Amino acid sequence: MASAPEALYLPGVLSTEQLHLSAHYLARSQEADGVIPWFPGGHADVWDHVECAMALTVTGRLVPEHAEAARRAYLWLDGSRHPDGGWYAKYRQGRAVTELREANHAAYPAVGLFHHLLVTGDTAFAERMWPVVESGLEFVLALRGEQGEILWARSEDGSPGDHALLTVCASVHHALHCGAALGARLGRERPEWSAAADRLAELIKNDEGLFSDRSRFSMDWFYPILGGAVRDEAAKARIAERWDTFVMPGLGVRCVSDQPWVTAAESSELVMALAAMGETETGVRILRDVQHLRDADDGVYWTGYQFAEQVRWPVERSTWTSAAVILAVDALTGTTPGSRVFLHTWEQEPVGV
Repeated sequence: MASAPEALYLPGVLSTEQLHLSAHYLARSQEADGVIPWFPGGHADVWDHVECAMALTVTGRLVPEHAEAARRAYLWLDGSRHPDGGWYAKYRQGRAVTELREANHAAYPAVGLFHHLLVTGDTAFAERMWPVVESGLEFVLALRGEQGEILWARSEDGSPGDHALLTVCASVHHALHCGAALGARLGRERPEWSAAADRLAELIKNDEGLFSDRSRFSMDWFYPILGGAVRDEAAKARIAERWDTFVMPGLGVRCVSDQPWVTAAESSELVMALAAMGETETGVRILRDVQHLRDADDGVYWTGYQFAEQVRWPVERSTWTSAAVILAVDALTGTTPGSRVFLHTWEQEPVGV
């Protein structure tokens, strides 16, 4: 008989009840067709939608309505796919509002659906959603540049973008490995996906100048680690190099280096990267620092804080911000099997709850 799922919590920072309260916001924000917008009535994009679905999968181990909301979110991906691959970059009330299709959006369902299988053990659902993963990653690979980099998007007229972004390629690297791992568990081997991911890792580690310069963004700093391309001593050196640039003690992590603005999402994603490095104590400290963005009334996180003006900015409570906090807690504690997606340890343990 399977044991009862362990409750998710971070001692001294967040209780199980507090985390479930944050997840309730994601479920409440979900629209009738299954999409989860940035906030109730707002727009949606596939990457952040999947982030929310993963958080709901985590809390859904103890809250059945969250588990069902996660399934509905993934099913929305199937119904909203572009016939030529990928998804539109922005949706509002069920309708696309741009023809642009971004690479990282198309790739990320592979991460989410592999995560779902690890947490739930639901192979039948993974089989049902396999075409979503396959079409998304094949769309991405059609955007490869001459050296194996992934161009950031397919434009409104169908032409590929003219540059690659480091954060996008780090996220795609993660997705390709997750997609290949999911395929292996379903008897659908995709060695070409693993090979494409390995090539991306080489470029990320050894040819960073290939990517457009967005070094002012903290994501370009930690995403090569979060996505699993940079590890071990190289990861530690990378984090140390710009720690003082982006980390504001007591407040969290800057979104960009030249603005007095910290965000809960970037803070949480850095925490996940630190967890992958084994730096859990530092990760706990960062996550504790960003709790000033939590609304004590309903457990929802404000997107960010402009510390020069001492105001919350933007004045919004993005669903994906609360989702990132939940996933960061899971990565730090290893509570669910899904945490292995961000710790990059899934090959070391069997699938299942």
